Amino acid sequence: MDIFGQYLQEISWDEIILTSLRIMLILLAAWGLMLFVRKTLARLEERLLEEGKKEGEPPSEAAKRVETLIRLIRQAALIMVNITAALIVLREMGVDIAPILAGAGIVGLAVGFGAQNLVRDIIAGFFFILENQLRVGDVAVVNGTGGLVEKINFRTLVLRDLGGVVHVFPNGTVTTLSNMTNEWSAYIFDIGVAYKENTDRVIEVMKKVGDELRADPEHGPLILEDLEVFGVDKFADSAVVIKGRIKTRPIRQWMVGREYLRRLKLAFDQHKIEIPFPHRTLYFGEASKPVNLQLLSPNFNLTPTTTSNPTDQQ
Repeated sequence: MDIFGQYLQEISWDEIILTSLRIMLILLAAWGLMLFVRKTLARLEERLLEEGKKEGEPPSEAAKRVETLIRLIRQAALIMVNITAALIVLREMGVDIAPILAGAGIVGLAVGFGAQNLVRDIIAGFFFILENQLRVGDVAVVNGTGGLVEKINFRTLVLRDLGGVVHVFPNGTVTTLSNMTNEWSAYIFDIGVAYKENTDRVIEVMKKVGDELRADPEHGPLILEDLEVFGVDKFADSAVVIKGRIKTRPIRQWMVGREYLRRLKLAFDQHKIEIPFPHRTLYFGEASKPVNLQLLSPNFNLTPTTTSNPTDQQ
C-alpha cells in the first residue's frame, strides 16, 4: 500500500487534467470537422444532381454517378481526419509519433511503387466521373474500339460492342476517348444521285422528306432541329454526292437515320430520281474508228455442217 500511495503522490494530476481536456478538445474538433465535411458533401451532391437534371441526364444515372463520387470523397476525408486526430491524441499522451510517421512513409512509398498502375487507374476513373466524360448507356470509342458503355468503375471502363463482345479498359490506359452521345447526337448522310439529275430539285425533295419525318409523331420528338443539307459535297465516279445532317437526341441518330433513308428512297422512286450504281464508259479516242462488220454473202450459213469421212464411203 505504501508503494501504491507513493506512486499516486508522484502523479501530476494537473497535467493529467490538462491533457484530458486537450484530448477532448481534439476529439470535439475532429467530430465538428467530420460533421462539416458531411454537410458540405450533401450540398455538393444536391448541386450535382440539379446540374445533371439541367443537362438532361437520366435521374437514375445521375444519382448513381454522384453517389459514387460523393462516397469516395467522404471516405477519403473521414480517413484523413481520423488519422490526423489519432496522431495528435497519441502525441498529447506522450507517445513519440516520429517513428510512426517514418514507418507509414516507408510503407506508403513501397505500396506506391508496387501499385502505381492501380493508383493511376483510380485517379483517372475519379476524373472520368467528376468531369462527367462518360455515362452508363453512352456509345463511345475508346482506344479505337466502339461500343455501349455498360459500367464505369474507378479502376476499369467496360464497353460492349455491336457483336456482344465485352471490352474492359483500365482507366489509366485510356489514351483516346470519343463520346458519340454526349448531350446530343447527329446522323451524317451522303446521298449519291446521277449526274443527269438537277441537284436543286434533289435537295428540295430531301428537305421535304426531312420535314415530314419531323412531323411524324413517333420520330419527330427525337429530332432536335430541322434537316441540314450542306449541299453538293463531291463528284464521285458515278454519282453527285450530297451531304447532310440530322441532329437528334442522344443515341437516337441511327434509328432516325434509317427511317429517313427509307422514306428518301420511296420519295426518289416517286419523283423518278435515279440513284446510280457503279458503271464505266469505254472511250477509244479519235484515232480509233468504229469497226464495221459486214457479211460477204447473204446466203452464208453460220450453222455447223457435218461431213462424212471418205473411208466410210468405201
